Amino acid sequence: MTAPPRNILVVAHTGRQDTLAAAVTVCEQLLAAGAVPVLARDEQADLLAASPSLDGHVAILGDTVELTDLELVIVLGGDGTILRAAEVARECSAPLLGINLGHVGFLAESERDDLGEAVRRALSRDYLVEERMTLAVRVKVDDTVVYETWALNEATVEKASRERMLEVVIEVDGRPLSSFGCDGVVMSTPTGSTAYSFSAGGPVVWPSLDALLLVPLSAHALFARPLVVGPDSSLAVEILARTPGSAVLYADGRRTYDLPPGARVVVRRSPVPVRLARLHSGPFTDRLVNKFNLPVSGWRGPVGRE
Repeated sequence: MTAPPRNILVVAHTGRQDTLAAAVTVCEQLLAAGAVPVLARDEQADLLAASPSLDGHVAILGDTVELTDLELVIVLGGDGTILRAAEVARECSAPLLGINLGHVGFLAESERDDLGEAVRRALSRDYLVEERMTLAVRVKVDDTVVYETWALNEATVEKASRERMLEVVIEVDGRPLSSFGCDGVVMSTPTGSTAYSFSAGGPVVWPSLDALLLVPLSAHALFARPLVVGPDSSLAVEILARTPGSAVLYADGRRTYDLPPGARVVVRRSPVPVRLARLHSGPFTDRLVNKFNLPVSGWRGPVGRE
């Protein structure tokens, strides 16, 4: 019996020449191993222009290969590219293997220098799959649901006009908690705690912990501290009708929806996680130290029994 083809989607930041070159290298390595490189249609032209010899040897997602046919998604770029790949692969169970060609690259598993080894291990299926919690996001106006989406990092309600402040009420588990003027509100997963939430002064939450975060942005209130609630809780932000301007919902900074005064944004845990392929099983503490270049010189480690 003939083995089914090993379809591996390659997602790259095609606006950068070094990333294009890395994508060509990955495709060639996959082909040499008998696997099928798969490209998204909007990246096909850039990749084939960079390497015409790939023409006729790669598959196109949605044409010759469907999402459900994918074994793995190899992502070349920074966290923004990984978020885009998560959006592309949302409807399938293929895990994402991120190779950082950007800056911090918190979601990525390997760095540029490990490209060949990362692909080799992917081909050998030498990785673990880690599931990351995502958010289900719903927008209501009165009693009508007008928009629904999801997020891996965060859903953010922000003012649409630089000059205007938002007037909001925040809610936890169906009960009002506080009202204030602000620039916006970030509702985040633990994965997103090192992204926008971190920049806004929120806590760093280990991804092994199931929780939801709410972080106000430049709130004019005594009680406007970051909140951490359980994974089965719901968070909501209501745009008060008296607010002087409109607002915008951003999901992972990629999907947007305009929010009129009176709109209500509700965030809960989504039943559909994002699956990440992990090559290393080191602790999250080491990832923080490495990604943020944190000073740990002088540490002696545990002595004796803790």
